[in-house]
Amino acid sequence: MVSYTQNELLSITDFTKQISKILTDVKERSLEKVGILKNNRLEAVVISTQEYEKLKKLEEFLEYLEHKEIFEVVEQRKKEPKDSYISLEDMAEKFDINLDNL
Repeated sequence: MVSYTQNELLSITDFTKQISKILTDVKERSLEKVGILKNNRLEAVVISTQEYEKLKKLEEFLEYLEHKEIFEVVEQRKKEPKDSYISLEDMAEKFDINLDNL
């Protein structure tokens, strides 16, 4: 869970009253982020475009790593001899699954 300092949390009313100053503070990094509260619940977070772009790049990189890992598993499994495969029927029997019910 992300923690916030007291000056990083604002009600939606205070946020709308100070939006220009807050955006400047976030852009100039005197504030890292601003949490916007509605009915005392965190509803949104304002971050700089720079920070958002870093987060998106990180997300894309993590997705790439996941795809790479899946690819490597598939490639490894292709090398397995076919006689080591387990049939669907055998797996269903092992886990007591009736294939006719699927």
